[in-house]
Amino acid sequence: MREAKNVFIGFGKAAKTLAFKLAQAGESVVMIEGSDQMYGGTCINIACIPSKLLYTLSMAPVVGTKTRNYQQAVLNKRSVIGGLRTKNLHKIADLPAVTVLTGWAKFIDEHTLTVSYANGQTEQVHGERIFINTGAKAILPAIPGLVDSKFMVTSTEMLDQARLPQKLVIIGGGYIGLEFATTYQQFGAQVTILDNKAQFMARDEREVAQAVHAQFDQAGIEVVQDAQVTRVTDVGTHAEITATVAGQPQTFVADTILVATGRVANIAGLGLENTAIKTDAHGIVVDDHLRTTVANVWAMGDVRGGAQFTYISLDDYRIVYDQLKGAGKKSLQEQELVPHTVFLNPPLSTIGLNEEQAKAQGTAYRVAKIPAGAMPKAHILGNPAGYLKALVAADDQILGATLYCEEAYEVINLISLAMHHHLPYQVLRDQIFAHPTMSEALNDLFETLG
Repeated sequence: MREAKNVFIGFGKAAKTLAFKLAQAGESVVMIEGSDQMYGGTCINIACIPSKLLYTLSMAPVVGTKTRNYQQAVLNKRSVIGGLRTKNLHKIADLPAVTVLTGWAKFIDEHTLTVSYANGQTEQVHGERIFINTGAKAILPAIPGLVDSKFMVTSTEMLDQARLPQKLVIIGGGYIGLEFATTYQQFGAQVTILDNKAQFMARDEREVAQAVHAQFDQAGIEVVQDAQVTRVTDVGTHAEITATVAGQPQTFVADTILVATGRVANIAGLGLENTAIKTDAHGIVVDDHLRTTVANVWAMGDVRGGAQFTYISLDDYRIVYDQLKGAGKKSLQEQELVPHTVFLNPPLSTIGLNEEQAKAQGTAYRVAKIPAGAMPKAHILGNPAGYLKALVAADDQILGATLYCEEAYEVINLISLAMHHHLPYQVLRDQIFAHPTMSEALNDLFETLG
């Protein structure tokens, strides 16, 4: 029996950060990760970093008649991710108080795990505290022929596929699907999105959804709404996807099918049934301090069924660490207002209320809005498309913002900072920003309110 004060299941953002801090304080740590390709967690290996690296490379300037080299981009991605994976492993494993085990963990009671290794051997690990940070996995819808198709991939396989698809069909119109559509179209793939919802970007404000749709149309990305996929059939060098679109049968041809229908908590096989840890349709049930229904067992990151973002997992670390070493005041309540970004071209970033939501709630507001093309930096970057929009309350507090413009993912953080610290919009309106930057758009945006 291997014993440790702190046992981590999964090498995700929250786990690795918390493990490092506890080990630095001299506490014993066992980190259990199921795959040597996942040291550092989902973000580094199969999600944020590789997808945004390929996204960035897909927007590299094209010189003359040359096209963007997808194969070289994938090799670049593998090199970068491999380096980050090794760095993350050694940051934890090289600490004297830490033992890293590469195997699959399964609860046999509430504080004891069996770890199964690739060579068939097993050992037991007991932890005074246990932290579950196993992330999420792709949902595969029950479509006849889909799972058996040799042309079907999830985002994990897609990011490491050396061959650029010629005809890419994406099943799913959520943010993951939209990002992959953007990246792969820019590399030269012909992209079709099959969305089973009647409305494009159904969770977003219609104004920005229409702007993104227009940009997709301009880029040649086909978006098919109300598409219910009924069957996938492999036919030689391609697959045929049969769907009912607005009640009418249609067939789509693809040499790659990306399933982007969401992700679900990765809890199968953890042996939670051998404990009193409760789960629901979203994942492991936790309270506002990330405690499960078993004492001294916490769940952090995607596995607890919350928002699936790396920065949320990092904040989960802060919540748990505050309980162990701080005042214990941090909680999930602080995650109710966070920025979100979808990496499109241009990117889309949002925080707080949009105008439709404010109207539905009966919230009084004023609107500030300017076109992205009003900013010199947008022209320097070669993409003046989009706009910046913010809502402000009667007391001058910012209620929310929608930024569909170049470098939106940077500018949104300034608005988030102002909102979290209850700064009136005039602080951003009157701030001296460096020039030329997209941040200085906040001067002009809030100047429209006087």
